[in-house]
Amino acid sequence: MQHKTQLTLSFLLSQVLLLACAEDLECTPGFQQKVFYIEQPFEFTEDQPILNLVFDDCKGNNKLNFEVSNPDFKVEHDGSLVALKNVSEAGRALFVHARSEHAEDMAEILIVGANEKHGALKEIFKIEGNLGIPRQKRAILATPILIPENQRPPFPRLVGKVISSEGTEGAKFRLSGKGVDQDPKGIFRINEISGDVSVTRPLDRETIANYELEVEVTDLSGKIIDGPVRLDISVIDQNDNRPIFKEGPYIGHVMEGSPTGTTVMRMTALDADDPSTDNAVLRYNILKQTPTKPSPNMFYIDPEKGDIVTVVSPVLLDRETMETPKYELVIEAKDMGGHDVGLTGTATATILIDDKNDHPPEFTKKEFQATVKEGVTGVIVNLTVGDRDDPATGAWRAVYTIINGNPGQSFEIHTNPQTNEGMLSVVKPLDYEISAFHTLLIKVENEDPLIPDIAYGPSSTATVQITVEDVNEGPVFHPNPMTVTKQENIPIGSIVLTVNATDPDTLQHQTIRYSVYKDPASWLEINPTNGTVATTAILDRESPHVQNNIYTALFLAIDSGNPPATGTGTLHITLEDVNDNVPSLYPTLAKVCDDAKDLRVVVLGASDKDLHPNTDPFKFELSKQSGPEKLWRITKLNNTHAQVVLLQNLKKANYNIPISVTDSGKPPLTNNTELKLQVCSCKKSRMDCSASDALHISMTLILLSLFSLFSVQLN
Repeated sequence: MQHKTQLTLSFLLSQVLLLACAEDLECTPGFQQKVFYIEQPFEFTEDQPILNLVFDDCKGNNKLNFEVSNPDFKVEHDGSLVALKNVSEAGRALFVHARSEHAEDMAEILIVGANEKHGALKEIFKIEGNLGIPRQKRAILATPILIPENQRPPFPRLVGKVISSEGTEGAKFRLSGKGVDQDPKGIFRINEISGDVSVTRPLDRETIANYELEVEVTDLSGKIIDGPVRLDISVIDQNDNRPIFKEGPYIGHVMEGSPTGTTVMRMTALDADDPSTDNAVLRYNILKQTPTKPSPNMFYIDPEKGDIVTVVSPVLLDRETMETPKYELVIEAKDMGGHDVGLTGTATATILIDDKNDHPPEFTKKEFQATVKEGVTGVIVNLTVGDRDDPATGAWRAVYTIINGNPGQSFEIHTNPQTNEGMLSVVKPLDYEISAFHTLLIKVENEDPLIPDIAYGPSSTATVQITVEDVNEGPVFHPNPMTVTKQENIPIGSIVLTVNATDPDTLQHQTIRYSVYKDPASWLEINPTNGTVATTAILDRESPHVQNNIYTALFLAIDSGNPPATGTGTLHITLEDVNDNVPSLYPTLAKVCDDAKDLRVVVLGASDKDLHPNTDPFKFELSKQSGPEKLWRITKLNNTHAQVVLLQNLKKANYNIPISVTDSGKPPLTNNTELKLQVCSCKKSRMDCSASDALHISMTLILLSLFSLFSVQLN
């Protein structure tokens, strides 16, 4: 009863408003009231009148037809709005489109709650209400205009009328705003005399949904008489946009064996139409599934949310039994709430069935055989396994472990990343004489752990039997390298040492012969039978073949195998120093001016190839000087240097100064030598040593040289 009272009140109110307006307004084609408010009932009852709409094209309403935006409602010929069935939810608004031979218009019915209704009725009676058409203070009456988008020609098309109650002679209507004199220009125009508002081309709600224009009344000179008054034009949505899937590609993953109802992914389409209408209400559906096995309906999509879920039992969702772990679903999104008249868009969803580790790796056989020669390293056998899980995952990749038979860590096993085989390698050379056979126990597991109800079985372990082949190995020197210390200059034929080499092939009872391999200075020989090394020349520590007092030679030990095998031994001889090198003096030439004031001629240095203590400190001496006067002297500066000083200026000539230098060895060695001294004339900082006087030779130096030669012959 309350619902009927409210509907009756709304109806009466609309009639009162129309009568009030009709008192001083001429006939305006279209709905006499364009906006209605009705309260949301518990349910719209089938065939029960809701309100009455009055449409007048001012020419008899010939061939009048009504269309309602919600297909659950219709408008009778008398203008009564009724429901075609019991409707509990009709949305927030209904739009009624009326068309006759001479006019068409749109009315909006707003469905509000009880609280909203009270406020809405108050708004209707406001003087400046923007949705009603009661009397206003202003003389301009500009009711809102509703225009469907995508209208067909002809254009311009009459869409509404602006009325001025002040019948001022010569008055003109002027329309302005976005869509008139602002971009986009020229969409709307007004007949300056009649106030008819026209649209000049089809509208697109998705581009511009509302236009706010202003209407003014001016006199002939353009002076504003009345206004401006706002004229609202709303573009009514048409279902002209298909749903579009924009976020592709759509790829979802689901683990094999997942429970029924597991969410895989969500599909979302977008519709550019008005979201407050059914034009943008989408419903989702699966059009096609590829492949269709083990069930043609592996998945279900929530029609409203777009969530794709599994609908088969976990047993059927078995990756290893499927034709392929990839499914493709053609998903359709349809607007108009999924009704047949809705527009559709499609996309492909790819669903991948992910593998879980429900199959342990198993060796292809229980025992593998391998043969390897002793002394050889590298891969000796590849162990093959089978695994039904996904090769691209850790559920397939194998990890091998040697669990028995490898105490010396002579073997290692690694996974071939391409084939998943176990590559068993020898990393420490095997010795046939120690063990000719090896038995390894190897297990295989996956990188990823098995699922809880699966365990590794006997097939995940295997035995590898390895046979070691005997090889004729070369003799081995003990020790190697060999070291010995000897004095240099020992007599030729001296025994250095006896080398020792043994044959690892103890079961073959072979003989060994020795030979010299490398002897850089040709100082050594070796007995081929017993390995005794003796000198064939003087060992010289100062030889360029000796590095850091060590002489190095290489020897070979050759067995009697067929073919023979060879071993190499290294000998390091550390040579002890003997005082067998006299010191040398430097420099051997000095120059001085005949009028020099500084008579310090030169600083002499001494060096010795031997080692300490057979070197410095050195002793410097002058041989006896001939003549009545001494001409020079020598003074020691330190252990290795001395200074020669003239006792007086000498004439221009070349002089030989006899000098002896003695090292500190036991016994010491002396070197008698001469320092050549050139006395030159020096003028204007120029030294002239040419054309010197006759050479002055010390007789003492001659006598000393003869004495040294006689002493060497006696020794």
